[in-house]
Order: sequence, then structure tokens, then C-alpha cells
Amino acid sequence: MSAEETAAQGSEANGPYYSLRVAEIIEETADAKSIVLDVPAEFAERFAYESGQFLSFRVEVAGHRLVRCYSLASAPRLDSAHKVTIKRVVDGRASNWMNDEVSVGDVLEVMPPSGIFLLQDRDTPLVLFSGGSGITPCISILKTALETTSRPIKLLYANRDDRSIIFKDELNAMLSANSDRLEIVHRLDDVHGFCDAALIVQQVGPRKDADFYICGPGPFMDVVESGLGSLSIPSDRIHIERFESPDTPGAEDSAPIEEAEGQIVTISLDGQDTEIVVGEGETILAAARRVGLEPPFACEEAYCGCCMAKLVEGEVEMLMNDGGIDQRQIDEGWILTCQGVVKGKVRVEYPD
Repeated sequence: MSAEETAAQGSEANGPYYSLRVAEIIEETADAKSIVLDVPAEFAERFAYESGQFLSFRVEVAGHRLVRCYSLASAPRLDSAHKVTIKRVVDGRASNWMNDEVSVGDVLEVMPPSGIFLLQDRDTPLVLFSGGSGITPCISILKTALETTSRPIKLLYANRDDRSIIFKDELNAMLSANSDRLEIVHRLDDVHGFCDAALIVQQVGPRKDADFYICGPGPFMDVVESGLGSLSIPSDRIHIERFESPDTPGAEDSAPIEEAEGQIVTISLDGQDTEIVVGEGETILAAARRVGLEPPFACEEAYCGCCMAKLVEGEVEMLMNDGGIDQRQIDEGWILTCQGVVKGKVRVEYPD
């Protein structure tokens, strides 16, 4: 069956992945593109989403199957199509492939939306801190908040320079239409220097009762967290979207540990079976990476679903599940390998 026929039929033969056609590609900046997806009517319910969520994509690059999560820049009930925005990462295998190789009409393998970086149902002000492509989930939240609430909103958006500002025109249009309750502060490294904790405190000002949303490069988020920490902002008011993947500079693989006695686990990955020893308390994902396998993963915090595999033999206990897998998938035998601790001999199969 051709890719076109698969997309038309909406086949779910690839485990948790659905085949979706690329409807449009938007050049946002010199190093970032938006990919608009055509979600068939029969998938509408499965691909319903909330502002701030993301999609997980499985792609094959240079013979390696990679899974990466990209946030939705579109807003539910406001935008007619699902749109993700992908910025190049230095030496990033998936991000560069998505920017260079994907064309209108291509069919991509996509998981349904996931994520807990969501707009909370409160009346307090909103303060959004975004850096670079971290604007992607924040603009979705921003659009929804402007449309469905009367909350005052402030966005601090940090970028390398003016040419790096993603959604610049869209942000300007929103500011013009909502100047009575929306404030946007642009911080450019080449003009203002890097953000520091003192700046974050200054930008918060009297809004200590706000809900705070943070998404961007690791060092940027660390600075924002430090600034908010100095203000003793309650943790339930701070919402962070953090992805560490092999495409992210500085994101290291799990530190190797000594081979220990444990349970034998058979892992089926990329059409090959590998037997590994999983130590007591060690997760399947950690053990697989320790021995040099390259299973898909992203957040490692139980909410993205990228590391899903099917348990076909044995018993596995998931330490936690923060929305990365739903009950229907659990009933079908899927587990999150980043949270999976084995109970005896086990066989798991990653989707082909």
C-alpha cells in the first residue's frame, strides 16, 4: 500500500502512530518552519487537543528511526488545522531533517496530542516566558487566553536577534487588537544581552499572583526559575515545558552504570531482538540506552509518550504515568519504557 493510500485510509497499523499528510509548510524564519497537518475527520476525536500540548513524530534519518516531540502553535477551536513549528538545532538530526526534507504532500507518522503544559482555569494574570522556539506552546496558550478569558497577559520573548523572532507579525497583530490587556516584551541578545534573574524579577513586578509559563532553551529556563524562586512563587503557579532530546545541545545520554545482576529483558527494536540485563529498580529505557541501543524517548517524565513499547511477555510496573499513555493503550499492552520496571523475564516490542 502506498503512503498516499495509507494516509487516506487512516491506518493505525504502526502502533500508536497515525499517518498524516503535510498540508502546508510556512517559512517562519531563516531557521524555523511550521508544518501544517491534514487531520482526517475520522481522526478528529483522537487528535483533539488543548493549548500547550505537543505532537510526537517518528521519522527515519540516515537509517535511524527517531522520535521527537514538537509543540502545537495552533490553538484548538480557533485554528482550523494542527500546526507545529520546528527550529533547527545545531547537529540536530530530526530538526534539520524536518526543515530540509519535509514537503507538502508528504506523509508523516504522528502520535495523538499529549502534554500537561496547559492553560489553567483561573482568573489570575498570566505571565509567559519564552525563548526561541519555546514560543510555540506559549503562543497557543496566549491565543486561547485572549479569546476565552479576560485575564491580563504579559509575554517576555527572548531571541538571538530580531531576525530570529518567530511569529513576529502574528504577535504584533495580537498586541494591536488587545493592547488593553496584553503586553509583549522582546529581549534580543545582540541588543539587550542575555536575560538574568534580576530582569525576571523586574518583569514580574506586582504580578506575583500570576500563573507563570516557561518554555525555551535550558539556560533560559534556569534563569527564569531562579528569578521566580527568589520571589517565593508557589510551585503550583509555575508551569514548565522542558524537552531534553539528543537534538538538544548539552543534553547528555544517561550516565553509564555498571552491569549488574538483574532480569533478562528481550527488546525488539528496528526489527532486531536484543537481550539485555535490567538491574533492580532500573527502567527498561535506561537499561536499553546503557547498552548502546537507540530507543525513542524525549521527556523521560511520563507525559510525552515517545518511549511507548508493547509488553508482549512478562510483567512491568510503571513507576508513574502523567498522561503519556491512556487507559485504552494500557489495556492494549502499551507501556512507558522510561517508567517501566520489570518483574521477572520480559519481552517488549517498540513499534516498527
